[in-house]
Amino acid sequence: MSLIGVLICLAIALSAGLGVYLRQRQVDTVAANRDAVPADFAGEVSIEEHRRAADYTIARTRFGMVETVYDAALSILWLAVWMAPVYAFVAHYIDPGLTRSVAFVLLVAGLLHLLGTPFSLANAFWLEERFGFNRLTLPTFLLDEAKSALIGVVIATPLLYGMFWLLGALPNSWWLFAYVAFMVFTIAMTVIYPTLIAPLFNTFTPMAEGSTKARMEALLQKCGFESKGLYVMDASKRSRHGNAYFTGFGKAKRIVFFDTLLEKHTLEEIESILAHELGHFKFGHVRQMILQAAIIAFIGFAALYWAFGSETFAGWFGLPHDPGVVLIALLFAKEPLSHLLRPLLAARSRKNEFEADDFARRIVGKEPMISALTRLTRDNLSTLTPDPLYAKFYFSHPPVPARVAQLRGAG
Repeated sequence: MSLIGVLICLAIALSAGLGVYLRQRQVDTVAANRDAVPADFAGEVSIEEHRRAADYTIARTRFGMVETVYDAALSILWLAVWMAPVYAFVAHYIDPGLTRSVAFVLLVAGLLHLLGTPFSLANAFWLEERFGFNRLTLPTFLLDEAKSALIGVVIATPLLYGMFWLLGALPNSWWLFAYVAFMVFTIAMTVIYPTLIAPLFNTFTPMAEGSTKARMEALLQKCGFESKGLYVMDASKRSRHGNAYFTGFGKAKRIVFFDTLLEKHTLEEIESILAHELGHFKFGHVRQMILQAAIIAFIGFAALYWAFGSETFAGWFGLPHDPGVVLIALLFAKEPLSHLLRPLLAARSRKNEFEADDFARRIVGKEPMISALTRLTRDNLSTLTPDPLYAKFYFSHPPVPARVAQLRGAG
C-alpha cells in the first residue's frame, strides 16, 4: 500500500473518531439533562417519560459508537487486507471480463451485508426490544433479509453489467450515459418502490371510509394535492414507532400512515401531520432533493470516471486495476468526505422541515402541530435535549424544542 493509501485509511479512522466524539457529546448532554424536563414541555411530558427517552437515546448513541468503530475497521480491513484475496478468489473461477467485475462487486456486497447482520439483530432484538419497540420475530427478520438480498441482486446485476459495458464501449463518455441512466432509474424507483417493492415487506391497505378519511381527503383537496389514495401500513408488524409519509412522483403519489400512528393520535394531530407532509409537496422539497441527489451523483460519476481511467488509484491500496475493485475501493475511500458533508446536507433538510411545519401551522393551526410533535416525541422516546453539534451532523429534522418554539413564535 502506498503512502496515499495509508493516508486514506488514516482519514477513515479519523472520521470514525469524529463520529465517536460527537456521539459522546450527545451522551453527555442528554445525561446531564436527564432529570429536568424542558420548561416548554413540563406540562406535557412527565419526568418518567423524559428519563426513559434519555435512557433510550443514550443506549442508541452508545450502540452507534460501537457500530461506527466497527464500520471504520471493516473499511480499512477491506482496503488494506481483504480485497486482494477476495478478488484473487473470484479471478480463480471467472475469466477476465464483465462477469468477473460484476461477481466481485456482488460478492463483496454480500459479505458486507453478512458482516452487518449482527448489528441489525442486536438493534432489533436487544436495543429496540429492551425499550418495548420491537415486534419483529426472528423468522420475519430472516425473511426480510433474504428478500432484501434478492432484490439487491436483481437490481444491481443489470446496472453493474450496463455500467461496466459502457466503460469498455465508450471509454471517454461512458460516465455521462451511466449518470443519465442512473438518474432515470432513481426517479423511476420513486414509483416502482411503493407499488412493487414495499408491498413485499408490508401490507398497504386503503384507508377505511369514515371521519378520518373524510378529513384527510378534504385537506388534500384544499391543498390541491392529487394522489393515488390514502393507505395504512402495518408498521406494527415490526415496530411500535409511528410515522407518516408520502411517496411516489407525479400522479403516482400516495399518502401512507403507519397504523401505530393512527392508533395513538387524535384526528386533529393526524391532520396536522398530513399537512406537514403536504408542505413538502407545496414547497417543492421532493424536486429539490432529487436535484441535490443529481448533483451529488454527477460528482460521484465524475470521480468514477477519474478512478476507472487512472492506473494509480487501485495501486494506492496494492489492488488490481479491475472496474469492480475500483468501484468498491472508491466507495470505501469516500466515507471521510461524505461524513464532513453531512452537516451541509442535514442543514438543508432541517430548513425544509421548518418550512413544512410553518405550512401546517397556516393550514390547520399551530396547536395541533405542537400536540402532534409532543406526542411523537413521547411515543418514540425522542430526546428533548440533544447536543447542538451532534444535531448539526446527524439530525435531518430539527430538534422538537426548536420546532415547537418556531410554531409558537409564528403568531
